[in-house]
Amino acid sequence: MFRLLLILLVGLTFEATGVVLLKKGMNETGDMQGRSVGEVLRVVKAGVTNPRILLGVFFEALFFGCLLVLMSKDDISFLWPLTSLSFVFTTFAAIWFLNEHVAPSRWVGVCFIMVGAAFISYSEHSKPKPPVPGAVAAGAAPMSARGPK
Repeated sequence: MFRLLLILLVGLTFEATGVVLLKKGMNETGDMQGRSVGEVLRVVKAGVTNPRILLGVFFEALFFGCLLVLMSKDDISFLWPLTSLSFVFTTFAAIWFLNEHVAPSRWVGVCFIMVGAAFISYSEHSKPKPPVPGAVAAGAAPMSARGPK
């Protein structure tokens, strides 16, 4: 369980880093000046040639890789809601690296996300553990201890 949570935390850090880099790169490309095909192509061209956007996409891909590893190891009903913690990580990253101001109402939302993640984590700890393969059933002696029939 500790290993899965460590992979999740690393993945969430990658995701928050990717979002911050994407935002910084998009700030460098300039605002869209309309909704024409030419303007969309200008923004796309600026995006695929911007190093921060490319690095942001790379970090998002690292997050996706962590997510694939996690999906192969545990229930999606446990893992997917925990990925909502990326909103918490990204909120802090936006404050530290983008100098954004976060309104109190947004902090309330962040707190709700953290409470939800705590409930999900608790539910994982409280569910019954499956029997260990090859373990002897409780109360039954191994064949060698029963003697011949």
